Parts: sequence; structure tokens; C-alpha cells
Amino acid sequence: MEKGTLIEFKVNGTRRLAVVEKPEGKKDWIVLDEKGHPRKIRPQDVEYQVKGGSYQYTDIPTFLAQVTPHLDNSHLEVAWELLIEEAQPVTPEDLASLIFDETTPASCYAAHILLEEDKIYFRKKGDIYEPRPRSQVEEIKHQMEVEAKRKQEKELFIQKVKAALEGEEVSWNENDQSRILLLEKYVLQPDNSPKAAQEILEALGRNKTPDAAFQLLVDLKIWSKHENIFLRRSSYPEKFPQQVCEVANSILAQIAANEFVDKDDRLDLTSHKVYTIDDETTTEIDDGLSIEQLPDGRVRIWVHIADPTRIVSPNDALDLEARRRGTSLYLPTGLIPMFPPELATGPMSLVQGQICPALSFGVIIDENGQVVEYKITPSLVKPTYRLTYQDVDEMLSMRVQGEEEIYMIAELAKKREQWRRNNGSIMITMPEAIIKVKGEEEVSIELLEMSPARLMVAEMMILAGEVAGKYCQENNIPVPFRGQPQPELPPEEELLSLPPGPVRASALRRCMPKSETGLTPIRHASLGLDAYTQVTSPIRRYTDLLTHFQLKAHLRGEPLPFPPEQLQQILYEVLATSSEASFVERQTNRYWSLQYFLQHPNETWQGIVLRWLREEDGLAVVLFEELGLEFPHKFDRNVQLGDTVRLQLAYCDPRRDEIRFREV
Repeated sequence: MEKGTLIEFKVNGTRRLAVVEKPEGKKDWIVLDEKGHPRKIRPQDVEYQVKGGSYQYTDIPTFLAQVTPHLDNSHLEVAWELLIEEAQPVTPEDLASLIFDETTPASCYAAHILLEEDKIYFRKKGDIYEPRPRSQVEEIKHQMEVEAKRKQEKELFIQKVKAALEGEEVSWNENDQSRILLLEKYVLQPDNSPKAAQEILEALGRNKTPDAAFQLLVDLKIWSKHENIFLRRSSYPEKFPQQVCEVANSILAQIAANEFVDKDDRLDLTSHKVYTIDDETTTEIDDGLSIEQLPDGRVRIWVHIADPTRIVSPNDALDLEARRRGTSLYLPTGLIPMFPPELATGPMSLVQGQICPALSFGVIIDENGQVVEYKITPSLVKPTYRLTYQDVDEMLSMRVQGEEEIYMIAELAKKREQWRRNNGSIMITMPEAIIKVKGEEEVSIELLEMSPARLMVAEMMILAGEVAGKYCQENNIPVPFRGQPQPELPPEEELLSLPPGPVRASALRRCMPKSETGLTPIRHASLGLDAYTQVTSPIRRYTDLLTHFQLKAHLRGEPLPFPPEQLQQILYEVLATSSEASFVERQTNRYWSLQYFLQHPNETWQGIVLRWLREEDGLAVVLFEELGLEFPHKFDRNVQLGDTVRLQLAYCDPRRDEIRFREV
């Protein structure tokens, strides 16, 4: 290049002009920009060399003023239309001649700029520019229109968000909802964060983090500050599909008009005094108990179970939705049922004072508590009392006159418990917490104690499960049998060396293998039963519903609705879903238990050193006796298992699942 040559180069992607001043070394050059500042460049840095004439750096502004009038993109479209038919490539000089009808240095440089900045009509190939095919140009234009529209929609969304944050009423359209979903996804899947969500946060001047996205959703009142992230991350649906709701409403209308046909022949047990016993807040009433005095002096205990299969058929909309859920979800903030609530708490439940269809298990046991005779039948019952566990405990302690049946049931339950103990059952009693949230965030924790009433009901439910298991085993009916391998318990001397109560129970609990579910009967070690299937919660547990389907078909003499291969596949899916639901329940309870501690920051709690996590580091699990909750704590002094300690909250962040205590 000669001195005085006008060249173009780029600095950080920005186009710049300069005049060649002199060589620098063997290959480089010193150039002067429009302000006369020297700069060293290499030959490969030169983007374009203006031909014709010698320039001073002071000429650059004048030259640019001559170029500017030619920079009209519409010229490119005209040139492309002329060249596309023959697919004729051009140089900047060719383009200047074609669209400007001249090849002055300014017009040629303008043509160079147009071609370089063009993203639609031409593509660069070496030193020439080829016209793009018509189909490609149309596609590029379409993509640019889409991008422009997206950008406009994003700007409108940001304006709406700012207005909402200022307290204005806004309505979110479909495009807005898609962006809100991106923010939600950023919170729920931080390792797979959408770039668009980060762009929204950046446009609002917020940190590009999942926490910032969560706070924005809270500030917009789309989420609450206690939004259940665990539930949102799960596949468990919070709402029922429209089709399922329509089916539920249709069934309710048929029942109300007495048009619903029951396909079962039912034993009339409406003369029985039936007790339904649940927690005060329970709305799905799925079991009741009664006593029948037989002419020969013996007593038959009846366990009546709600019968949803009278209105649910295998593989219908209600069944498939219940299968998708696997279980009702019990959260501190409320129940999310397996069936639509208007069915679950209405015609599916055993409602006090109403004639209700049921599946009833009539059982006679001997003096030792062993089952000697049983029958299973669809029935009609009329629940007499809707009682809470506390009501029954009071009745049992006060020996209320006229309620001999409840005392008889309690005595039969004690015989059953003793029979199971003799049969190898392993009973582990640990305190359990019931966490409830009232209003927005008022947390209460109730310590669940295994009172006589709870033990009585539990024994009767286990009895029904044993009878159902026996029947299915004897008749080769594939159902979800529950079992548990025999545990390897510590030597008796080792157990006796531990403090009695929670410490010893905790040691036993850690030895217990996980329960198993399969289509063939296996021994259930902790229950002390050789065959067992759950049947007592068909409204809120899908495996129970499966057993009802199979049992009732066999009782009617019909083919089983689910052959073993299909049942096994359904069972695999339902157990996975139920496991996920259990995880959501545990994590949600954990979150609200931490919120409870936050609401009682100055309280002093009494705890028991329950078990070691790392004894060498002083890290142990402490049972908070008043709450039935267990948390780890690192001691700075020597403590022993069973020691009583007093702790206060030191730090708590429920959202991050972090809590620490200090010893008082």
C-alpha cells in the first residue's frame, strides 16, 4: 500500500477509516485515523481499500459525508431482483455501477458497506457477493419479522411487569404467560435455565439468578412467598382436567336423580351401629366399624370400607386420572385428592346418617386373636357416629353407657395386637408430627400419639388387609400384595444397653428393610402376617383401588379386569408416582416445620439425643420431644444417647432447607 491510501479496518467490531502513513517493520503499517492518532495494523486487519487518489487523515470526515447519502438498503433489494435470475455475483464496484450508475471512491465504498452489512440478499464468497436464492431470502425475511415481533412483545411484557410492580392492574395474554412460564422454569430447573428468563431479569435490573426469578414471581403476585416448589417440580397435577370434572358432575346428577345403577348385589347391614373414626379435619371417610352378635354367642367384627368402584370402572376417565395421581396428597396447606373432591367427600365416602355402599369384611377371631372365619361382601351401611380419635378415647376411658360395641371392638383389637406380637410382629412407636398451616402462614404442630383409639382403628385396618390377602391368596387373585423382609435386629444385649423409648425405637427403625409390593403374597415382617394387601383407603390410595377392582370382580364371578402382566405394569407406574408424592409430602412438611421454628425464634426446645450421624465429630440427630421432629445438631461437648438437651434456633432458611441450633 502506498502512503495516503484510505483503508477500512475494525476495532471491536466497529468500522473505522484511516490513512496509511508508513511501513512498520517488514509487514505492518502505521495508519492515522480521522483524529490523526497513529495505530499499527497488520495487512490481514484491512477490510477494504478505497481506490483512486491519495488522502490525508483530515479528508476522512469529508469522504464519509460523501458516502452517507448512498447508504440506503432499498438499493440492495433492487440490485438483488436484477441479479437473482442469472445468479450473477458482484463486487462492490459492480454494485456501485448497477445501483448508483457511477464508480466513484465514495459510491464504491458505500456499496461495500451495504454488502457487508446485508443479512438478507447477498452472501460473501471470497471477494465477491452472490445473490441468495429467492426461497432463502423469503425465509430470512420471515425470521426477521418473527424476531422483530418477539422483541416488540418482550418490550411490551417488560412494560406490563413494571406497571404490575407499581401496583397497576394488568392482564397477562398468551405471550405474557409463556414468558412467565420461562421464569417459573428458571426457578424449578436452575440447571437448565432458559436464556430468555435471564434476559427478562436483566431488563428489569435484577440479578440473573433463580432466587431473583422466584422473588419477581412473588412480587407480581403470581406465586406466594411460600410457593410449594416441591409440588411444582413434581408431575403431580394440582387440578383435575375438564373431562374428569364433567364425568364427576354427570355421576352426581345421576345419583341425585336416582338414575345411577349399582351392578352389585349388596348385603343390607344398615341396622348395624357403625362408627367412623378419623381426625377432625378428615373429609374423605373411607372406613367404619361395627359389631354383630351371632346366634351361637360368637361376635363378628365388621370393617366397612368405602366402595368407589361402584361409580368408577377400570380404565374409565376417573380411574385413569386416579392412576395418574397414585394417591391423595396430604400437605400442611391442605389436601389434594386422588378423586374430584365432590365425589371423594360425597358419594364415595361413608357419610353419617346416609345409606352408603361399602365393601365389608366380616371377621370372627378366636380367644387368641387368630382369624377363624371371614366373609367379604358388597354391602349397604348407614354410619351412626362420625367420631374423632379424641371422642373414642374419652368414650373408652369413661365407659359410656349404651356404647358396648365400641368397648368390644377395642377388646378385639387388643387380642389382634397380641396375636400379631406372638406371630413375630415388630412394633416400633415413635412420636409423629402433624403440621398444619392456617391462613397464609400460621403454622401449628400437633404431636400425634398412638392413643387407644388410634391403635384400635389401626388393628382393624390391618385385620381387613389380612383377610383380603388371605382371600386373594386362596383364590389366586393377583393384587398388590404388601410385604417386608425379615430384618436383622441387633443382639438383645445391644438393644438393652440403649435407653428405652425413642432411642431404642430409633435403633430398631433403622434395621427395618423397606416394604415391598408385588403380585404374589410375601410375609410382612413388621405386621407379623403371611399375606397382606391394603384395601382400606380406596378413595385415597390407588393400590387399594386396584385390589377392590380385582376382589369385586371375583366376588361377582366375572373375569378379572387386570391380568397379571397389565397389573404389573400399572403397579410399576403407580408405585413410582406414589413415591414422588411421598417425597413432595416429606419436603413440604420439612419446609413448614422450618417456618414454624422461624415463627418461634426465642423458644427453648427440649430434645433427646436420638442417634449418632458422626460420633467422632459430635454430630447427632436430636428428637424435639414436644414436636415429634428430628434434626441434626453438632455438639461441642460430650453427650450420650438418650441425654436430654435444650436447644434454641441459631439460623434458619426454609427455602434453602437449612437450619442450625445452639445449645442453651
